[in-house]
Amino acid sequence: MDPEGRLVARAAQFREELLVVDLEPRSVRSAGAKIGFPSPWGLEVVRVKESLDSVAVASIETSDSATGDAECNLVRECLAEEAEVYEALCLGVRDYVLKNRFQQVVMGISGGIDSALTACIAADALGNDKVNAVSMPSRYSSEGTRSDARETAARLGVRYHEIPIEGVYTSYLECLRSYLGESDAGVTEQNIQARIRGNLLMALSNKFGWLVLTTGNKSEMAVGYATLYGDMAGGFAVLKDVPKTLVYRLAEYRNGRAVGLPPIPESTIRRAPTAELAAGQTDQDTLPPYDLLDRIIEAYVVHDESLEEIVARGLDRAEVQRVIAMIDGNEYKRRQAAPGVRITPKAFGKDRRLPITNRYRG
Repeated sequence: MDPEGRLVARAAQFREELLVVDLEPRSVRSAGAKIGFPSPWGLEVVRVKESLDSVAVASIETSDSATGDAECNLVRECLAEEAEVYEALCLGVRDYVLKNRFQQVVMGISGGIDSALTACIAADALGNDKVNAVSMPSRYSSEGTRSDARETAARLGVRYHEIPIEGVYTSYLECLRSYLGESDAGVTEQNIQARIRGNLLMALSNKFGWLVLTTGNKSEMAVGYATLYGDMAGGFAVLKDVPKTLVYRLAEYRNGRAVGLPPIPESTIRRAPTAELAAGQTDQDTLPPYDLLDRIIEAYVVHDESLEEIVARGLDRAEVQRVIAMIDGNEYKRRQAAPGVRITPKAFGKDRRLPITNRYRG
């Protein structure tokens, strides 16, 4: 800013840019008088491009203050909200992967919106040749989600692998038959599927040195709608601080900026969210609708509002109490989650850590 409070220069968001602003006055008034600064000042921008082993100067731009063009040339445009979040996620993934010297990443791709968005971010951040997307269908996977997983990988140009888990899942059930009995499948059987998939991804990671990206979002992590050592298994959680409703907006944003065919099929965006761990399952069998859930999470987690304050927003007391109980009761899961990018005012982790062991209930 100049002495009159006018914006003179602003560097770009979420990319390295060295912006040098000369603050030397060109003239000084008489002793004891106020120093006069020119407006606009002479400015220089040095752009640098990061690589794994070195930082190289790509170009130098020098503005001539005499032309009066410095102010308009060197005030970089502010990104819109979805673009800002998307670029932050890409930068977070790129920095974590490259600075920890991973060569490639691997992730599960289910045909759902979370894994589709994660694949887009990984491909944009690292290049599509660095991303391995693994579909691991089970008896509950629909042809629609299997097709969407293949289609998303193809549109992004990432490596696609398909490893069906039916045989492994059947073996697990057979081994545990005398313990699980003949009762209908429940949460135990659902979690077995998730853990098989986590094991397969970790096996590929161990074999080839690929970093495993997890695909769960903030809404799921808030209420514990995730499986320990299953879909939570991995080295970096791309969407860890991204609420589900924002996931949809980011998917629409990424599709909107595509040249040609958008990377995420419309059927992925329109389909009711489901983990596909049981027949006919949807997320809303267990959780409130995501627009309601995210409102409660934002109020309780981000803004530290009490039960009474949240209810005063016009929300149902019983529903708010249920969500708060889920949030408080799943701190132990969040402590074991992979690190991820922070894009909201308060993320789980160092921003919000509750005691795991307590008997307090509000």
